[in-house]
Amino acid sequence: MPSVSSLEEASAVLQAAAAAGKNVRIGSDLEAAGMSCVLEHEAGDLTCTVESGIRLSALAAALAPSGQRLSLDPPGDPTIGACLAGNLSGPLRHRFGAPRDLVLGVTLVLADGTVVNAGGKVVKNVAGYDLGKLVCGSHGRLAFIGRVSLRLHPAPAANATVVVETSDVAAVVAKLLASQLVASALDVLHPGRVTVLYEGGAAAVAAQVASTKALVGGTETDASVWTESRERQAAAEGRSSFTPGELGAFLTGLPEAVVRPAAGIAYLPDAVPDTTPEPVRLLQERVRARFDPQGVLA
Repeated sequence: MPSVSSLEEASAVLQAAAAAGKNVRIGSDLEAAGMSCVLEHEAGDLTCTVESGIRLSALAAALAPSGQRLSLDPPGDPTIGACLAGNLSGPLRHRFGAPRDLVLGVTLVLADGTVVNAGGKVVKNVAGYDLGKLVCGSHGRLAFIGRVSLRLHPAPAANATVVVETSDVAAVVAKLLASQLVASALDVLHPGRVTVLYEGGAAAVAAQVASTKALVGGTETDASVWTESRERQAAAEGRSSFTPGELGAFLTGLPEAVVRPAAGIAYLPDAVPDTTPEPVRLLQERVRARFDPQGVLA
C-alpha cells in the first residue's frame, strides 16, 4: 500500500494514475500514514490544523496540555482522514455532532492530482465552497483528504454517567430530550438501557445527575458503559436511520441495537438493505462525475 508523506507525493500518485488510466482506491492503494503532524494549534481560537494521517489518540495527546479536545469518539483509533471519509462518530455526536460539524476547512488532492483548498481555519468563515462537509462520508470517491482544520472544545473538568434501566425506553428518552438537561451523550443500549453522559464543572455535573435521577430514575455508574456502546457499534453489520420522534415504533421487533435518539441513527447487529432514495443516488453519481470525470478513484 503506497503511503505518502506529503501533498506533493499524493498529487504525483494520482496524476500518474490519471495519465495511465488506472484506478486508485484511497485507503488501500493510497493512504496517508506518513502524514501525521499537527500543523497548527490556535488554542485561543479553539482550532487546529492537522494532516489527515494523524490518529485520534495522537491528536488527543497533543491537545491535552492545553486542556482542549476534539469532541469526536468513534470506535477504535481511526485517522482524521478516515473519520471524514467515513463520517465516523461515537456517543459524543449527541451534543457535538458528526465530523461535518467540526470541520472548518480542508486541503484535498483531486483525482487528476490538482491540490485545492476550501474553507478556513476559524469557526466563522465563508471562504469558498464547503468541500469539507462534502467529503464527509464520501469514502474516498471524491478526493484524497490531505489536511483538515478542526473546531475544538475545552476538555471537561468533570464527568458522570447515569444508566436508566427501563421497559419503556422511548418514554425515558422523550423526558430527557424535553428537559433542560444538557447531556454530552445519550445512547440507548437496546434492549432496556438508556445511558446519559454529563460533562463540565463538578457542581454542574452533580446537579444534572441529581436532576436526571429525579426525572427518570437511574443509577450513576463508571465510563465502561461507553466502551460497551462503542464496541457494539464497531461490531454492528448494519446502520439504519429513523425519525427521532418515532423511537418506540422503530425499536419494536428489534432484538438488539445501539441507538443515538437525537441523531435518529441506530447500529444493528445484522446488515440492512441500502435505502438511499434514487434521486439522492443519482445526485451522488453526478457529484462524483464532476470531481472525477475519468473514474480514477475506485
